[in-house]
Amino acid sequence: MKDKVVLAYSGGLDTSIIIPWLKENYDLEVIACCVNVGQDEDLDGVEAKALKSGAEKAYVEDVTNEFVEEYIFKGLKANATYEGKYLLGTSFARPLIAKKLVEIAHKEGAKYICHGCTGKGNDQVRFEVAIASIDPAIQIIAPWRIWDIKSREDAIDYANANGIEVPVTKEKIYSRDRNIWHISHEGGDLENLKNEHKLDMYLMVTPPEQAKDEVTYVEIYFESGVPKKVDGKDLTPVEIVQVLNKLGAENGIGVIDLLENRLVGMKSRGVYETPGGTILYEAHKELEHLTLDKDTFQFKQMISQKYGELVYNGLWFTKLKDSLDAFVDTTQQNVTGNVKLKLYKGNIMIAGMESPHALYDESISSFGASDLYDHKDAEGFIKLFGLPSKINAMINNK
Repeated sequence: MKDKVVLAYSGGLDTSIIIPWLKENYDLEVIACCVNVGQDEDLDGVEAKALKSGAEKAYVEDVTNEFVEEYIFKGLKANATYEGKYLLGTSFARPLIAKKLVEIAHKEGAKYICHGCTGKGNDQVRFEVAIASIDPAIQIIAPWRIWDIKSREDAIDYANANGIEVPVTKEKIYSRDRNIWHISHEGGDLENLKNEHKLDMYLMVTPPEQAKDEVTYVEIYFESGVPKKVDGKDLTPVEIVQVLNKLGAENGIGVIDLLENRLVGMKSRGVYETPGGTILYEAHKELEHLTLDKDTFQFKQMISQKYGELVYNGLWFTKLKDSLDAFVDTTQQNVTGNVKLKLYKGNIMIAGMESPHALYDESISSFGASDLYDHKDAEGFIKLFGLPSKINAMINNK
């Protein structure tokens, strides 16, 4: 009886050619596993395509709800970004996909898991570290690190020679990753930093200069840091992301062009579309300004950066990540309320907010009189606060 390998399968260029390559180079039964994280693509033909390409069996696993609730919304509560801009669309999905691959491997009794990540990318690390964190006995096959194919052009030639239909050409050669949270674009003309990225590459967002010439208002209600309603309507987590994706996309919201520092050592350029996610992050951050005290808010900013780095680096299933989740959940206890935003041609502006746990009090913060604040008290505070500076000046002036 042949040993089995579970292939992380998408039907894209890399994974499409891996099936025949595995059959040529290994005596293994290939089991394709396509994990649906809301990529908004027609997956009806994925199973048939995998079988036609040589797989003995194919799974299509829909984990969109789990992806939003247990991965995206955890990152949202943390305000996690990488290098201040990237909303971690690919990074959030990889540990969940890895978890499903291990589940299928256990179900099928497979010793191996195979992925189509390149030897220069971050995803190879994310997949393999996640898999090892769940089942260290599973062995990895990574074709891009061992085969003779050296480029995406070579991969297209291999596909054509083997009669495999692939969704890219040498003219439209971008490497893309899509899920319900975002879509990324890499490669092609983006690799020359002198090139402005082309607007026709967008698959989700209307370019800001082509977006509708009118303002859109949206109100989001959060409960303990988790979005629950949009414009007063109770929605499921998946519906919230879908509704805000539509609103953000038609208003030109959520495109970044990022030169990032990859985990594996080099810089790379990517264009990311995250319309709904950008809206949610902005709303959540505004609500935290209203409901978190100064020290907690400022310390959480450091946690947000570390959280984003852990996710980007593929360290989702770690003690530190779990510990940061516990801290974040504590900070979110009072992050409840409504945030109203104004969307217009790529811009997001705050248009009002309220919370039962607001730490802003108009009677205290206004320039008028207040029982809790006496203007005369400021004099003594300033003298004490400025005392180190005063002593330093006295010594320097001797």
